[in-house]
This record gives sequence, structure tokens and C-alpha cells, in this order.
Amino acid sequence: MKEDNCLHAALICLGMLYYSHAITTEKLNHARPSLHGHHEKGKEGQVLHRSKRGWVWNQFFVIEEYTGPDPVLVGRLHSDIDSGDGNIKYILSGEGAGIIFVIDDKSGNIHATKTLDREERAQYTLTAQAVDRNTNRPLEPPSEFIVKVQDINDNPPEFLHENYHANVPERSNVGIIRTALPNMDREAKEEYHVVIQAKDMGGHMGGLSGTTKVTITLTDVNDNPPKFPQSVYQMSVSEAAVPGEEVGRVKAKDPDIGENGLVAYSIIDGDGMDMFEITTDYETQEGVVKLKKLLDFETKKSYSLKVEAANVHIDPKFISNGPFKDTVTVKISVEDADEPPVFLKPNYIFEVQENAASGTVVGKVHAKDPDAANSAIRYSIDRHTDLERYFIINAEDGNIKTIKALDREEIAWHNISVFAVEVHKQHQEAKVPVAIKVVDVNDNAPKFAAAYEAFVCENARSNQQFITISADDKDDSANGPRFIFSLPPEIIHNPNFTLRDNRDNTASVLVRREGFSRQKQDLYLLPIVISDGGLPPMSSTNTLTIRVCGCDSNGSLLSCNAEAYILNAGLSTGALVAILTCIVILLVIVVLFVTLKRQKKEPLIVFEEEDVRENIITYDDEGGGEEDTEAFDIATLQNPDGINGFIPRKDIKPEYQYMPRPGLRPAPNSVDVDDFINTRIQEADNDPTAPPYDSIQIYGYEGRGSVAGSLSSLESATTDSDLDYDYLQNWGPRFKKLADLYGSKDTFDDDS
Repeated sequence: MKEDNCLHAALICLGMLYYSHAITTEKLNHARPSLHGHHEKGKEGQVLHRSKRGWVWNQFFVIEEYTGPDPVLVGRLHSDIDSGDGNIKYILSGEGAGIIFVIDDKSGNIHATKTLDREERAQYTLTAQAVDRNTNRPLEPPSEFIVKVQDINDNPPEFLHENYHANVPERSNVGIIRTALPNMDREAKEEYHVVIQAKDMGGHMGGLSGTTKVTITLTDVNDNPPKFPQSVYQMSVSEAAVPGEEVGRVKAKDPDIGENGLVAYSIIDGDGMDMFEITTDYETQEGVVKLKKLLDFETKKSYSLKVEAANVHIDPKFISNGPFKDTVTVKISVEDADEPPVFLKPNYIFEVQENAASGTVVGKVHAKDPDAANSAIRYSIDRHTDLERYFIINAEDGNIKTIKALDREEIAWHNISVFAVEVHKQHQEAKVPVAIKVVDVNDNAPKFAAAYEAFVCENARSNQQFITISADDKDDSANGPRFIFSLPPEIIHNPNFTLRDNRDNTASVLVRREGFSRQKQDLYLLPIVISDGGLPPMSSTNTLTIRVCGCDSNGSLLSCNAEAYILNAGLSTGALVAILTCIVILLVIVVLFVTLKRQKKEPLIVFEEEDVRENIITYDDEGGGEEDTEAFDIATLQNPDGINGFIPRKDIKPEYQYMPRPGLRPAPNSVDVDDFINTRIQEADNDPTAPPYDSIQIYGYEGRGSVAGSLSSLESATTDSDLDYDYLQNWGPRFKKLADLYGSKDTFDDDS
């Protein structure tokens, strides 16, 4: 392999040298044209001779990235007419002329003044021309040439990305990047980092190189089976657990990831296969053991299961590493629980005849304690299901009896609930529904199915049917139909009507004679006897009301009212219209009279000028003084509540009650103002429970210049009073002013 690489490098180098020599030769041949003179035929047969001319240059290639101190020589221009005396001037124009490329106007040498980069620009097109130095007259036509920038190895190889990521399945054999080990295991090491170098020039000396990083990740394959970390799992569950409740969890470990690590669990053997089930929790990859049926500690105390864990997805390439499954034993112990009593049946259905005597046994319920203790049981009825208290139960043996008679027609089924509780553990109780059917007894006679009222025409024919009746019985169908209809024996030969039993629980009433008259009799009452088919049979007599009506020739009813018939016979239609017209006229006259009466009625509102109520409204005069007792009734100042006794305070509760002195109460009808005021002043002075305000201050000030003094009880207080008002200090800030006015002398001295 190494010899092949060397041979390839040698061939590449020889090819490059040959290509460079061929290009140089082509340029030289193209740039050094031999422009020898040739003959042209002129006018009139003259032969014109053209002097030969040509351009001469050494080379037109320049190496990129030249870093020497002097400008690099690109080439030399030389014209055949240049004799070297300096009379010819060389001019350069075109791309980069004067900036990158400069020419010596005497010698024609072209130099590059700047460093060139072939990767930026590979060639330049220039134009050269020779002119007379003195006159600038062109001596040669312009000539165009190309300067190519020659490439050198100045750029190392570069990778397109700084870092590369590759995924290789574990245990792979070959690839572009080959594994050095035959069985690389992802579970041992998942990621590898590799540095790759790239060299140009076939890796020979002088070439450049570049590097990149490659991260190689081993992808997972299903090459590991699941394994349980232990051989036996111990679990326990209470016998009170309900189906679907979780018992425990098992987990098999699989080092693979993703779908290669998915594990499914199943129960493959054991005596608990019918009692338990297992499901897979795919989030945690655990097997969840759940209860499937109810357990009974007294029946079986432990169970054993054999659980298998298997991979969901198996790779056929690694089937030889199998089997991709594992098994484990799960032992489950049942824990005893304090269970409530259990009834022998999930529900009970009993029957009892209606109208049975009180104390009749309906049925018996039975419950037992499933625990080993087998505690005694007491029974009771849930009174929320027997609000009317029809039944009672024996607390010891569970016998259900009636308390009062039952009526099937009122309630056909009674649905009650019975509780069973342990005697020593009242919190342990069970409940069972009990349905009690009330068996029917023929205790209701049949009756009319509706309130029938029949109508017969006056012109009815004999044996004409005019109504069909049916019956209804509240009893059960066994004690009801078939109904038998008949007439009472005493009217079996009724001259007017007859009855026919249709034998389908209906009967038809027919007319026995022809012709009826409303004037003679417009109403008939026909008794009908209805019997049921029960044992013993019951019957009832029902009355059918039959009205005689007027009908037309087709038998259609016109009128069934006898009075209307008589009225119609005595008064004509014109008389009836005249009576109605008179009534309407009288109503119109009454309405007009009432309307006119309202328009002439005087207004009820009295003008203010005529409303003389000076005792209530007018207060702008001072009156006649105390001797004037007619302008105001002094009795209005008297409190009717205080006539019969002392008026207590309503703002606070006083420490003790003050009873008014006898003999100070004024007479109820007294009009003596002086006695009234003096009495009130004396009561206010001696009443410790009086309000802290002057209750009669509304007339304490009688105006400026009044000869009467102040009537305020506050100024009437004297220091000669024997009452002690020191307790006012304890009534708070609301009574401070009053306490200062009525306080003791020591208090005034202290304040001063």
C-alpha cells in the first residue's frame, strides 16, 4: 500500500512539470511572433514593401505570495524598431497598470509592486504600446497580453466543518472509519473522540495539512436480555383490598436503551393466577402486580406467582445471545382485616298480604362476622327508608314484622335497608336492601272508569244505544276484571232504559221505549251494579245520570236545558231584542249621569288662606304669656309614659334605680304651668339617672327681655343638695361635663 502511494505522488509531480513547461513554451511562441515584411500589391502594379516589426518579452508569469525586498520582474517588452538610442518610450495600460504593474519606459521591463494572490485573482489583461519619446507618436500598434499568477502551495486543506459526529452501531465490523476492536460494547463505552488529519501534495514533504475532530457515538442494539436483580419478591396485601388495587412492583434491569430496553411482564404460573394480574408501567419499566378478585384471609392466607420479563423487540442478529427474558417468583401473603358483617344474600325479597294484622312476620335476614372471632350481630332498619314506620326488626334474630296494616293500592312495594353491626365493634356495619311486596287482596269494589253523564234525544227510538260505560278496579288484575254489569233487581224491568253487558269489561245502555219529553222529565238517574272477578267477588252500585235533550232529525243535540225550552216557547225573538235594547239604554243613561256629576263636584282641597290651624302651624307670635292658657294645651308636654311612674334611662344602665318621691307627680289633666315646671325641675335635681342634657331646654329661653328666669335644671342645682354625685366620675368622658357641674366641693377645689 505504501509503494502505491509513492508511485501516485511521483506521477502527479511529473504531470505538473510537463504541464508547466508546455504552457511556458506556448506563451513564448505566441509572444515572440516573427513579423517579417511581406509584399502588397499597390496601385498601378507597384509593389509596396512593409518593414518587419515585432514584440519581444522574456516571460509573462508571476509567482503569487512573493515576499522579496525588490519588485518581482514579470517580463520585458521590446520592439524591433528600438535601436537602443532612447528615442522610444514604452507605455503600459490595462488591469492593475500603474498600481500593481509598472513598466520602465526605456527598457520595457515590467515589475509587480504588490504581492499577488492567485486565489483572489488568477490573471490580468494589459496593453503595451511603443511611442516616440519626443512627439508621443505611436510607433507600433497597441498589443494586448495576459499576465497569469502562478500558484504555489500556500493554503492548507480545510475541512468543511470544525467537528463531525458519527454514529456507529455497536459490534460493527467494517465501515469508512473502521473499528479497531471486533466487539465494541456501548454499555461499556458509548462515545469516542478521533482527530483526523488531511495533507495535500499527496502527503509529500512541503505539503500543508488540516485537522478536524470526529465524535463517534456507538448506537444501541438489543444485545442484552433483561435480568431480575433478585430471585424472589415478597409482597403482602390486606383482605379488605378491592380489585384493581396495587399490591407491589417488580423490575427487571436491561442495560439497553430505547425500544431495545422495553420489557413486558406476564404471569406464567402460580396458584394466584386467578386472583392477581400484572401490567407494565412503560415509564418506569416496572411490572405492577394488582389484585384481580376479592381475597379472604380465612380461606387462603398466601399465594405464589411466577412472573416473566421479556424484551418487546428482539434483534435477530443477536438471537444467539438469548433467551431475551427472565423469570422471578413473587410470594404474596394475605393480611387479616377487621371486616364488617356479611349478609348471606346480596338482597332480600319478601311478600306480605295487604291488610295483614300488626306483628305479621314478613321475612328474616341473616348476617355473620367473617372474622375468626365471629362476633354477635345486631340488626336495625334504616329509618330513612321507612319513614312511615311500617316495619320493625328483631335486633337478635333479624325477623322483620309489620307494625300496621299495609295497603297495596297505596304502596305496592316497600324498599327498606337493614343494618347489621357487630355487638362489640359498632363501627363495623353492613347494609342490605330488602324489597317487600304487598300481595293484593280483593278489598276494592269496581267503579265507573269516569264520571259518566249520558244524553238521550227526545225522539230516540226503542233499543237505541246512546252510551257505553266501563269500570275500573284499584285491585290487582287477578282481583279485578272480568267485570259484570247489571241493573239492581228492583229495577230489572225499568220501563225507560235497559243494560247490555258486552262481556269485554264494558256495557251499553239502551233506550227501552220511544219518545221522551223534557217538559215532563229532563233528568233520569239509572243505578248500575258492577261486580269484579275476585275471590270473594266485590260489587258496587254506580249511578248513571241521563239528560233528555232536544235533537234534530239526524240525532244531533240542540239543547238540553228545560228552562230554555220553556222560555223559547213563551217569548218571541223580537221581544227578547226589545228587552236587551232597553237594558242598554238604561246603562248609557247611568254612565252619562255619573260623568256630569263628577264635572260639577267642588274640589276637595282647601286653600291655605282658609286653613286656620294656628295651634299647629303658626308660631310667629309670643302669645299672651303665662296667663294665656288657650293658645296651647300644656297637656301635650306631658309624657304619657311617665304618668304612671318613673321613666328609666335608655342610654345606659344605672348602678341603682331611683324611685321618684310620692306626691311630686302632677295631675294628668293639670294645666297649671307653674306647678308643672316646678315639679319637673325638682325631679331633674333629685334624679341621678336623668340624661346629661336638659330634657325641656326647648322652652328654657323665652327671648330677650323676658321677665321669666331661666328654667334650666342645670342652674337650679344648689350646693345644699344632700345627693352625692361622685359616681358620675366613673361614667366615662361622655358624662365628664355633668360630673364637673354636680361633683363634690373637694373636686372643685382640686380643679381650682
